Amino acid sequence: MSITEHDKTPYYFVPSPSSHPALGAVGLFFVLLGAGNWMNGIAWGKYSLAFGLLWFLVVLFQWFKDAIGESESGKYSRRIDVSFRWSMGWFIFSEVMFFGGFFAALWWLRVHSVPNLANAENALLWPEFKALWPSVMAGVTAAPAGIIEPFEAMTPFWLPTINTALLLTSGVTLTVAHHALIAGDRRKTINWMWLTVILGLIFLFVQGYEYSHAYSEMNLTLASGVYGSTFFMLTGFHGFHVFIGMLMLLFITLRLRKGHFTPEHHFGFEGAAWYWHFVDVVWLGLYVVVYWL
Repeated sequence: MSITEHDKTPYYFVPSPSSHPALGAVGLFFVLLGAGNWMNGIAWGKYSLAFGLLWFLVVLFQWFKDAIGESESGKYSRRIDVSFRWSMGWFIFSEVMFFGGFFAALWWLRVHSVPNLANAENALLWPEFKALWPSVMAGVTAAPAGIIEPFEAMTPFWLPTINTALLLTSGVTLTVAHHALIAGDRRKTINWMWLTVILGLIFLFVQGYEYSHAYSEMNLTLASGVYGSTFFMLTGFHGFHVFIGMLMLLFITLRLRKGHFTPEHHFGFEGAAWYWHFVDVVWLGLYVVVYWL
């Protein structure tokens, strides 16, 4: 809700029927159709994927524009605010379960799958196999039949540690911005928000360089056995969430520049902040489990 106070706010605003969900589904259909065909070597798949993404983004832009207009026109009451908070909380909970599945898969591989390959039965087939995770012993690829090319395991020094510092710092700058908004200091809020967005961008560039280094210098790829696949799936999905969170913070910053949000009404800001802090916490888990252990 903007600075302007509104005399009439519905008890619980119910939006009129919208075509946005159906149009968004059309875009996602072309995304999946294109991605599936492109992965199977069909040339037109990439064009379908690009069209679907563009269509979906245009629909999202219009959808968010309508929602922002409803908020700024004073249609969102306290009950809508509570509804949004519950919705964002359950969404973040679903994300916790999403990453929890990947962490559980990594734990199962390290504690059960790889050690079981060294049992008496498999020892007859692969007598020289060492059932050790690559990060535990350098040069171990955990490939019983020797079908995985030698690769280097990723270490926490120094790019992952730099990224950890960047994300932790961004959490601090975002909190400072939030307190500035509550205090009514819009200019300070905007400045600290820009700094938070920049830190998120730097994180993504550092991770992109890390991936390039892994492929070109360490021969660590998605094809590097379960170590490579779990490493890139965990860090890659986290990087995608950082990208989404950075976009959320960017649009919140642009809205702040247009005069949106007040010290009393700013859940759009808070929802993006919750998501960003969640991303920070997930990275701390990744930093310890993937890079150190």
